[in-house]
This record gives sequence, C-alpha cells and structure tokens, in this order.
Amino acid sequence: MKNMVVKETQNEKIGKRASLAATVGTVIEFYDFFLYATAAAIIFPHIFFPESSTYLGTLQSFGTLAIGFLARPFGAIIFGHLGDRIGRKSTLVYTILLMGISSFAIGLLPSYEIIGVWAPTLLIFLRFVQGVGVGGEWGGSILLSMEWGKKKNQALKGSWPQMGVAIGLLLASLVFSLVTYISGDGLYTWGWRIPFLLSALLLVIAYVIRIKIPETPKFETALSKSTISRYPIFEVLKKHPKEVILTAFIRMSENGPFYVYTVLMMNYALENFQFNKQSLLNINSFASIFMIFSIPLFGYLADRYGIKRIYLLGVFITFLWAIPYIILVDSGNYLIILSATLIAMIPHSMQVGPQGAFVANNFPTHLRYSGVSLGSQIGAILSGGIAPLICTILLHEIGSIYAISGYIILTAIITFSAALILKDSNEKGDIKFSDNEKLIKA
Repeated sequence: MKNMVVKETQNEKIGKRASLAATVGTVIEFYDFFLYATAAAIIFPHIFFPESSTYLGTLQSFGTLAIGFLARPFGAIIFGHLGDRIGRKSTLVYTILLMGISSFAIGLLPSYEIIGVWAPTLLIFLRFVQGVGVGGEWGGSILLSMEWGKKKNQALKGSWPQMGVAIGLLLASLVFSLVTYISGDGLYTWGWRIPFLLSALLLVIAYVIRIKIPETPKFETALSKSTISRYPIFEVLKKHPKEVILTAFIRMSENGPFYVYTVLMMNYALENFQFNKQSLLNINSFASIFMIFSIPLFGYLADRYGIKRIYLLGVFITFLWAIPYIILVDSGNYLIILSATLIAMIPHSMQVGPQGAFVANNFPTHLRYSGVSLGSQIGAILSGGIAPLICTILLHEIGSIYAISGYIILTAIITFSAALILKDSNEKGDIKFSDNEKLIKA
C-alpha cells in the first residue's frame, strides 16, 4: 500500500513535468507559427511580393500562410505514425527540432530584390516544413500531458498545451512589437529577421526540457502488452473514420475565426484605419494574455460540468458573436476593436480548453496520436490559416465586411453539428476505451 502511494506521488510529479514539457514545446512551436502569421500580414507582402498590387500581394502572402496548413496533415501522418509506434516523447523531440530549424532559416532568407523569384519559393518551402512540424506537435503535446493525468482532470491537463498556443501568440506579438519599435525604418530590411533568428535559442530550451521526460504510462502499457499497431494511420482510418472526420469538423469554429480575429483583422485595420503596426500587435498581445487564463479555466469547468456541454456553448456563442464582432470592428475605434477581440476570445477559449480531451477520448491508446493529429490537421486545412485567404477574397469580391460574419457563422454551424455527434467519453452510456480492449498485435 505504501509503495503504491509513493509511486502515485512520483507519477504526479512526473505528470506535472510532462505538462510543463508539453506546454513549453507548444509555446515554441506556435511562437514560430504565429510569428510567420504576423509577418505574413504586415511584412512579407513588401519583402517577398513587392511587384504585386496591394490586393494581390496580400493574397500571395496569405497564400504562403495557408501552405503551412496544407502541410500539417503530412506532419500528422508522419509523426502520428511515429507517435503510435515509438512513443509520444521521442516524436515530440523531432517536431520541435523541425520547427525551430525551419523558422531560423526563414530569418536568413534574402529578399525578392536580391534573388528574385527564389525568395518566395524558398519561403514557401520553409513554410511547408513548419507546417509538417506543427502537424505532429499539436496532438502529441496534448497526449503527453493528458496521458500522465487522471480521468477526473483530463480536460484541464489537455488544456495546458493549448494554453501554450496562447503564450506562443503572446510571445510572437511581444517580440515583433519590440522589434518594430527598436528597428524603426529598418523593420523591412533587418528588423523582421530578429524574431525568427531567436527561434534557435528557444529551440535549445524546449529540447532540453522535453528530452528529460519519460514516456507516458498509457503508451508504456500498450508497448508492454505488444499492442502497438504496425500501421496506425491505416488502422485508424479503417476503424475510426467517423471520429477522424468529426475531429476535423469540430475544430472549424475554433480555428478559422481565430485567424480572422488575430491575422485578417490586423491587415484589414492597417489598410482601412489610421492605426500603426505597434497598436495592432498590442491587440493580439492583450488577447493572448486573456487566453492564458481563460483556456485552463474552461478546461477546469469542462471537467466539472461536462466537456461536450462547455464545447457546444462556446460554439453557440461564436455563432451569436459573428455579426456584432464585425459591427464593432468596422467602427474604426481602437478601443472598441480591442474589446471586440477580447470578447471573441471567450467562446474561442471555451472550445480550446476542453478540445484535447474531447477528441482524444474517441480513440484507443494505440491509435490516439494518429487519430487526433490527422483529424485536427485536416480541420486546420478546412479552416485555420486558410481563413484569412478566403475572407480576403470574400471582401474583394462581395465588397462587404459582413461577408466575414457569414464565414464565421458557417464554421459555427458545421462545428455545432459535428460536436453533437461526437461522443464524450465522460457522459454516461458513451463508449469508453481502455488499454485492455482487443487490439491488433504488431
């Protein structure tokens, strides 16, 4: 009995370290990813597409942003396979290396004026590599944290890496804001490179933290029982296709609108209102600070009041907020736009907080990395980084900012329908998976 208590205490300590490792790694991954998104909105049209019109240059820049999301399912397949074959911890070391090196390389890229068309070509290639890294990061970091936790607090555990996404956005906004202030007129020549070059330092920190974390107990159990699948991607698509598709759909109203709030509107306000880059970057900083507290809060509330219940409520509020948000943004008043963005982060956090546990519980341990990663990254293509590109086209073709409200409403309708269908393993009568279920042996 005493040994069991000691072991449980040790596992709790390791679990906390695992959550920290998952969160820190996610911070670095999404610092790099959001850094690119920020640069795509205010820097890259001038550096890599200088000969295009304002509209075309914005489309091309947001197009390279979308490339990263198109690459994410490839990362989900590659690292999902590795995560279900060799373990969560080892795989996450590879994803952080891939992301950090590609981001550092972006900071070294020559401009269009120096090497011509090779500049945007290399940018697209490195953005693709970034996308592959993030495609394997999101699902793995959530599992690394969740699978060390107890069932009663799994939503809270799964929310810690999600909070890391918010910290990554905050870090990217703060660093870019600081560099914008320091570099002044040199922002478009050397200043924008500094945040990308800093990725090397952050990479070392995340690597050291992650390399020391043991593998999760659930994966070790599956490994000891020889229940590891030979081809987890094929098996999860064969046995759980509905769960993979629903996982993709339930991310739409969380992912797509988020990039509208934090990327598209920054570009829109810069072109239509008399705001400077610094003030717009500050909006994202305040939004990030808000999410750092609200995401784990809603993870905690989901464990207490129901994962699906909190998630559906967040989607419904996103639906209701779509039109008021655009009305407030179109006012052109800085404080009103800031307030509208902060309010939008409430329903966003209500989805992000419990999301990891919501989707992970629909897959058995030996297929969980592949199922969660593939489903979530397909969802990133359907909405995510492609949202600024779609909404820029809608703005140009329809000529009304309210077309963006229609886009947000559509994502909310799709997600609400999918979330109703997707099972919540915490609810009485729902399917529960265990490590003792019948699995295909390697």
